[in-house]
Order: sequence, then structure tokens, then C-alpha cells
Amino acid sequence: MQRALWCPKNPIWRAILHRVIQAIGLTSISRKEQPPAVDDVSFEAHAGRVTALLGAPGAGKTTALRLMLELQRGRGITYFRGRPLHRIPHPAHEVGVVLGDVPGHPARSVRGHLRMLCAASGVPARRADEVLEAVGLVSLRDERLGTLSRGMDRRLGLACALLPDPHTLVLDDPAGGLAVGERRWLYDMLREHAAQGGTVLCSTADPKEAARFADHVVTLDGGRVVADQRAADFARTRLRPRVVVRSPHAARLSVLLARRARSTQRSVEVVREGGNRLCVYGSTCAEVGETAFRNGIVVHQLADETGDMGPGAGTDTEASPAPESQPSAATDARPGPDPEPGAAAVPNPNPNTDSDPNPEPETGTPAPEPVPAVSPQPEPPREAPGDGTPRPTPPRQTALPRPTTVTLPPPVLVRPAPTPLRPVRYEIRRAAGVPTGYIVGACVLAVSALTAVLLARIGHTPQPRLLAAWPVEAPLPPAALGAGLLGALAFGDEFRHPPLAVDRGTVPRRLGLLTAKLFVASLSALALAVLTVGCTAELLYLVYGSELVALPADWPALTAGWLALVTGCAWAGVLAAGVFRSTTAGLAAVVAVPLLVVPAVHKITEGPSTRGPAPFAGRLRDGLPLRWPFGGEQHLEALLRLLAQPVGGAMALSVSVLLCAYAFTGLRGRVR
Repeated sequence: MQRALWCPKNPIWRAILHRVIQAIGLTSISRKEQPPAVDDVSFEAHAGRVTALLGAPGAGKTTALRLMLELQRGRGITYFRGRPLHRIPHPAHEVGVVLGDVPGHPARSVRGHLRMLCAASGVPARRADEVLEAVGLVSLRDERLGTLSRGMDRRLGLACALLPDPHTLVLDDPAGGLAVGERRWLYDMLREHAAQGGTVLCSTADPKEAARFADHVVTLDGGRVVADQRAADFARTRLRPRVVVRSPHAARLSVLLARRARSTQRSVEVVREGGNRLCVYGSTCAEVGETAFRNGIVVHQLADETGDMGPGAGTDTEASPAPESQPSAATDARPGPDPEPGAAAVPNPNPNTDSDPNPEPETGTPAPEPVPAVSPQPEPPREAPGDGTPRPTPPRQTALPRPTTVTLPPPVLVRPAPTPLRPVRYEIRRAAGVPTGYIVGACVLAVSALTAVLLARIGHTPQPRLLAAWPVEAPLPPAALGAGLLGALAFGDEFRHPPLAVDRGTVPRRLGLLTAKLFVASLSALALAVLTVGCTAELLYLVYGSELVALPADWPALTAGWLALVTGCAWAGVLAAGVFRSTTAGLAAVVAVPLLVVPAVHKITEGPSTRGPAPFAGRLRDGLPLRWPFGGEQHLEALLRLLAQPVGGAMALSVSVLLCAYAFTGLRGRVR
């Protein structure tokens, strides 16, 4: 009965899960008998709140987020509003992810990158301009990704996450390395998203920062959850006010502060943090400055701060919290060490200081403005963009100043369709958004034209090979190598600069995306083949006259063979780069066809058969012995003669093997 009540198919349970992100038992796979980076991590992130995943570097924050997003293998499961990520039809519309820098090609423009992701997410292209305006990157829309600063890159990452209007935002250390103003803007955007009913989960290593912007704090230490608290409870139990003092006589000052604490029967703790820095807990700047002034001690810094009590502080009522730094060098019950031998004491300019209760220190630099203490003050209601009605937001734990007004882009509607939603449009924008393809095409045309001129001057080259700029000694013509390189770049760039990695792990191995890449690669290869022949013929006509560019008698068969060769090279490059996840591997597979596969196919087809003296290739060239009743056998005979050629048969065999390998790796990834 109880099991049926908490079944995920139960309506009550689904209604609860619809409002939260629930991570259950996340555990990473350990290597070489080492402890796992994340061990049985479970927590919840509610809608309408900002949840901070807090932990020192190496605590397991990034690993936990990658396990939640199914980017890393491990145990456990995460429900995003009642469904795991692999059961969501369009994950990008449910979860927006920012993990590190923007994974885009450095030569692509900001607007081009967003428009490419619009096609992959199935949203209109105008959505890119709306998001750019929301994050303040309209003036930088034509800049290259490789030229953006750290702050602008973070803004672009948030724009990519907000592009399909997701319900949940998952960010890994979004404010790392940003200035104070950029951090405030970023946190205002996150809180605005939560105020409109969204869920925000982000990691950070600064406890004071987590207390400022988050509504709920989950603390990790050593890969385990040590605290799961509201921000107000977190600030009260873990963060502790203190006075920071820098003085060349820090040891002497610590002894004096301890003596005064014992004389006044107050609990004051003085922590020596190396060098000339002291942290005084349980006192104020006025008291510390008065003690230093009375005893003639030079003070270089005197400021209020908020100290960190360490992971898990306050979760156990019997455990005494410890400061974040080293063990105390002087406390209220233990005097500190003697002053340094070479330190000269400054004479007291006013011996009679007992009559002055609040003396002003005459030495030391003025203390900086203290950091405001964390206090659970509710924030006034905000107006949601679009309807004009105020919506109450969860109370914030600090009064963080809002220098600017942030607005999120308007919502969008997407029709259900396979992912990627617009694969052909996405692939066209991906290929046309960087100058690599244009550079490859220009190099191929130039090399082909020069090669044809040299071959014509040397002589002894057949006209078809002359027009294709294909020397007899070369395994492939420049156009075929260029088509293979363009095909290899189609998948090689996806793995080197994965724009779709934030959607579902690696690039989705789906039939729609593969078909789009093969289709666009075929169009590019055909255009390159036609331009190569046209430019070569034009240059030969200008240099040598019209006798070298006459139309051959069997031009249909030669044209079909030429187009099939460049298309096969493009397909081999696409499939090999998709299987081996490398552009170099894709181009190597194209080059291996004439160098390795062609000799093997030639040896098999030209050898005598065991059942007859005629070789297999000869029988293919002879055509079909029987005639079909409906005609059309001449086209099949032309195809068989094309396959009977060593290069044609080797290319067809290579493409078939690579297609099977691609399907096998895709099925294996789904089984995992």
C-alpha cells in the first residue's frame, strides 16, 4: 500500500515531482580503487527558488551536475519535474545548461551561433535577437566567440541556456572569475527566472556568495551531502562575523586581545592566519582598534568580515564549530607567543586612556566599509514582464543591491518534432557560419587549376583526368580530397566544439542529424566537383585553346562517375568522423580508400573465380545476361560497370562498412 502511494505513476506523487528537481543516490564510478568523487548524493531543488550547490574545489559539485545531466556514467537518477532527462522529448526545452565556457567554434559569430542553436532547438530565428537583447549582447552580435571576454562569454552561455525558454537552469560556477558588477547582473537574472516560476540550480565555492543569492543551500564535502539548509539557517549556522586585523605586531596584539577578553569575561577567539593577519571572533572593530591604540600597535587593516565555519557547521548541535582557517594561535584562555625579537614597540602617545571610552586610533589606514551581515529580509514583489501584475517571490536572505533592471526574453512555443528539430537548417547554418569550408573550397579550386595546367603542358594525360585535375600517380584528385575534408569537418567540429553537447551529452546520434549531414555534405561535394571542372576547363581554354576542352563522347558516364566519386568521399568523411569522433580520422578514412581498400578490391575482383575462368569484374562489365520486362536495365548496367571499377567498388564498400559501424556505435550508446 505504501509502495503504491509513492509510485511515480501516482497522481499525488507526480504532482509533487512536477514542482521539484529530485536527485536520488548520485554516485560516480571510481577508478583504481579510489573513492568516488560523488557518493550517494540526494537533494531537491524546488521551483521558484534558487538552489546553491556549495563545496570547495574537489568536493564533487561538477561531477554531481554531470551525473544529473547524464553527461557522465554513474549510478543514481535525477527527476526533472517527474521525468529523467532521457525520457524528455526535448531536453533543451526543459533544462538550460551552462557548464564552463560556451562550447562553440571560436570563428563563429555570436549571432550566428545562437541562430544555429535556434534551428537545433526548433525556435524561430528571431529568438536569437530577443535573447541577445535580454543579456545585453546586441552590440557584440557580430563578434567572434574567440574574442569574447570572460564576462561576455558568461552572458553568451546564459543566452544559449535561455534560448529555448527552459523551465530549469543548471549552471556550474556561473560567477567564477567575474567582476562584482557582472556577478550582480548574473544573480539578478537567475532570481528573475526563479521569480517567474522556474528552477535554478548552480554551484559555487564561496559560502558568503551562496548566502547572498540563494534561497536554499546544499553543501557537499568529500562527495557527500553534509548540509541541506535554507539560506537563513545556513547563514546563521555556518557564517560567523569576525574582525580582520593586519599589523606587523600581530602576535603581541593577539596576546593583548586575549588578556582583555579574560579581564572582561567575554568569549573572544583570536586566530592567527599566517604572517601579520589576525581574525578576531566575538569582538568589534572599535574594541580591537581601541586595544591597539592604547598599546601603541600599528594597524595596517581593520575591517569587519564574515567568516566561514567550514562544511557542515551547525548541522550537529553537539559539535563545536571551527573557523575556516588554521587552529587559533591565541584564544581567550591561552596567551599567544611573545612579540618578535626585532619588533620595536611604539610609545603610547596618550598614557591616560582610561578616561576616554572611545578613542580614535591615530595609526593605521582607515578600515574599508564592512560587508553587511546576512539577514533574512523579504524582497518586494516584482512585476513579471508581459502581464504587469506583481508576483510574490521567495524571501531572499540578503538585501543585494540591484543596480539595473533585468528582463527575461518572452516565452516561445515549439511544435513537437524529432530532435534536432530542424536538422537540415541547423547543418546549413553550422557549415556556413565558419570560413573553414570556404577556405577549403578556394584551395581545392586553385590546386586543381594549377595541376590541370601542368598536366596539359607535360602531356600524356587523358582528357577526363585532365578536366578533373587527377594525375595518374595521385590516389585521388584534389576535389575528392576536399569533399572528404568537408565531410569530416561536418562531424569533427561537432566533437571538437560541441554546440549540442549541453542538450544530451555527446552529439545526438539520430537518423535526422546524420541524414542532414550526409545531405549537406553531398551538396557541398557536388558543387565543388562542378566548380572544379568548370574552372579547370576555363583555364585550359584560356591557356591552350579549345582543343583540350572538347566534350567527350561518353560524357554521361564520366559525369556520373565523377559525381559519385566526390559524393562517396564526402560520405566516407562524415561517417568516419562520426564513428571515431575526429576530423583527422575522417580524412584518414578517405585517403585509406585508394591506398588500402582499392588494392584489396582489385585483387579480389580481378582474380579468376573458382567456378569459371572469367574474373568477377569482367562479368560485371559485360552487363546483365537477362533483360527485365519493364526496361531500365541499361541504368543498372551502368551502375554495375561503375562498381566494377576498383575505386568505385572500394568506395561503395567503405561507405557501407562505415555506415554499419556508425549504426553499431549508436545502438551501443543507447543500450548503455
